[in-house]
Amino acid sequence: MSQQSLKARPSAASRTPHQVRILPMFAVPLALTLFLGLCSVARSAEPLARLTFGDVKGTLVIVGGGATPNDVHQRFLELAGGVNAHLVIIPTAHLKSDHFQSLQSFTYWRAHKVQSVLFLHTRNRDLANDPSFLRPLTQATGVWFCGGDQSRILDAYHGTAVERELHNVLLRGGHRRDLPGAAIMSPVMITGGITEASVGTGFGFLPGFVVDQHFKQRNRFGRLASVLRKYPQLFGLGIDERTAVIVHGHSLAVMGQSNVRLYFPGGQPREQLLDRASKPLDLAVLTRVQTANFQPAAVSHEPAPRTPPVTAFSHTTGNR
Repeated sequence: MSQQSLKARPSAASRTPHQVRILPMFAVPLALTLFLGLCSVARSAEPLARLTFGDVKGTLVIVGGGATPNDVHQRFLELAGGVNAHLVIIPTAHLKSDHFQSLQSFTYWRAHKVQSVLFLHTRNRDLANDPSFLRPLTQATGVWFCGGDQSRILDAYHGTAVERELHNVLLRGGHRRDLPGAAIMSPVMITGGITEASVGTGFGFLPGFVVDQHFKQRNRFGRLASVLRKYPQLFGLGIDERTAVIVHGHSLAVMGQSNVRLYFPGGQPREQLLDRASKPLDLAVLTRVQTANFQPAAVSHEPAPRTPPVTAFSHTTGNR
């Protein structure tokens, strides 16, 4: 196996080439393997959901599907450090992720003038616990999930060291974007259904919430409401296409071209319509006031051992 290295054009300011690295490929499955050292991380058996927002230094950029607006892409890159960003792109949700070099997102991210862009992908859960495979996440300032089926992400990474390190990226100040997995943001994850949702266990990056995407375009109020009836302690977020929710610390704001609908806990959903002109919401106040009677038991989470530069984390269901 040999490591391939692709160089993008140097920035005009520094004239230093920014590398886009493609990690070695195994025949079955295709995997991006990093030849870097890291302390061993055991497979995690316990949930990784956080109870509060106060321990998070990073940002979630949660996209509702469709084409991601340019201003959302740019906001993600700014949060990740701009030209100093170290990006990790995870294409695992895509049907053709085993051949990710043919994807539009591969070409798109290669073109960015940042410090590094690494593609991280496997379907092998043993590899997802391999310390050398995790190394890019320990240095990432931004993690971008490509669009597709979120169940593929969970099958590969849920309960593995990759999931734990993703939490650490967010805790220490990284930024993540999510789309195929706007749903995987929450501890309770919508996995399918039209009027009645089927649910599973998500990554829990956004505690106290359940998230649905393509909300207005696919008329998904009914299936989100069905989850809120089963889990009356949760807030609901319905995010329209070409729209994103930005969560930083206690603040929730909206970007993009359409709306977000917030549903309050209590069994009978009460709706608040949000758009990019809306004043950011204080999640600490919301959760304290609305969920006083629904507090789950606290779950311990091991923080990252170091404090790296500000990072960005995001996830979406679009093409990039």
